[in-house]
Amino acid sequence: MTDRHPLDLPELRPLWSAVHDRLSTGRPVSRVRSGPLDDAGREALADLLGLDRLPDTEPTISLAGLDGAVLDACGRPVRDIVTAILGPIHDRAAERKRRAGQRDALWEWLAGHEVVTAQPVLLDWVAHLRTNGLVDGSPDRTRGFLAAALTVLAALPADGEPLPVLAARFLDGDSHALDDGTRLSSLVLRALAVLYGTDMPDGADARRALWSRAGVADDQLSATVLAVGLRLDGGGPVARVSRICARAGHPVSLTLAQLRSPGELALPAGPLYITENPSVLALALRRFGRYCPPLVCTSGWPNTAVIHLLRLLADAGASLHYHGDFDGEGIRIAAHVLAKTGAVPWRMSADDYRAAATRVSSGPDPGRLTPAPWDRALVETMAELRTAVVEEVVADILLDDLADHRHGSE
Repeated sequence: MTDRHPLDLPELRPLWSAVHDRLSTGRPVSRVRSGPLDDAGREALADLLGLDRLPDTEPTISLAGLDGAVLDACGRPVRDIVTAILGPIHDRAAERKRRAGQRDALWEWLAGHEVVTAQPVLLDWVAHLRTNGLVDGSPDRTRGFLAAALTVLAALPADGEPLPVLAARFLDGDSHALDDGTRLSSLVLRALAVLYGTDMPDGADARRALWSRAGVADDQLSATVLAVGLRLDGGGPVARVSRICARAGHPVSLTLAQLRSPGELALPAGPLYITENPSVLALALRRFGRYCPPLVCTSGWPNTAVIHLLRLLADAGASLHYHGDFDGEGIRIAAHVLAKTGAVPWRMSADDYRAAATRVSSGPDPGRLTPAPWDRALVETMAELRTAVVEEVVADILLDDLADHRHGSE
């Protein structure tokens, strides 16, 4: 059994506790308030300090005076005495600074993650999470949840698979990790709501609808993608039907079900263009007919079928080029398409926007603007001019680009 320190007296415990607590703040300490002391405690303190009268029940004591008295009594400074009696003295100021540094590092890591930088609108998600604080107060635990959420977001839009299958595939085999009501599910859904510009879903049906929009358990027949001039090589069904439509000067509408089992396909050398609006496809068909170069339409926010087709074509060696509307939503859609397919911008620079804006006398406001990862100056210019420019305004310029790649006579 360890012997107690000679100054470890019950009547002096309030004093040692007060000194230990003040020294543990990590700040300079000159005076310590102790108490409340009973009569025995007041007498013990008077004896220790050599006072000629009893102190108050809650006295304020000079730390230097107390240190001198303790040195006289046992030859050790007061810091050593309270450490021997109550344990190590902490540095709460340094601990607060360390934890603040951990929190700052966590949010900087999240804001700089490739999933977020590729779609800067997700910085709004980061800001919301930072405002609401850490999971269970732990930076490490929070980072674990965020890393899992980022893994899921990087995998979306999904390929029409059920939510438990998606969870098991990307979250260490845990098919329940994204179950309705889980913390991780809420993290991902909030990111999707920010991404698509919708409110956070407040019911089970709304949550299922948001998951569906991100390609989870999509209807394989109703999710379709529209394209023209898609002359795919190969004997698979997708290649054959695309060639037939292209040669006839017709658009082709491919379902997710067809794209999930495309069979053999390959794209001839040359660029493939992508537009946001179906009207540009219609104008391309009117101008080029059966000689139309390959053009795919996202029809606004791309569904699973759109992303699946573009990834198939990219894997087949296609060089993807994307153009969309010059408004807040159009910039976010463009960032999404570029991030998910590897496409590059097509006439989507700040200079392109400034030139296009001269064609609009009084266009609508572009709405909420978020950064364009491919050209920082673009959104700055849009914020300056405050004019939205839809694709149809510059359709003639886009079609002139396509003319350089029109298909030869067949």
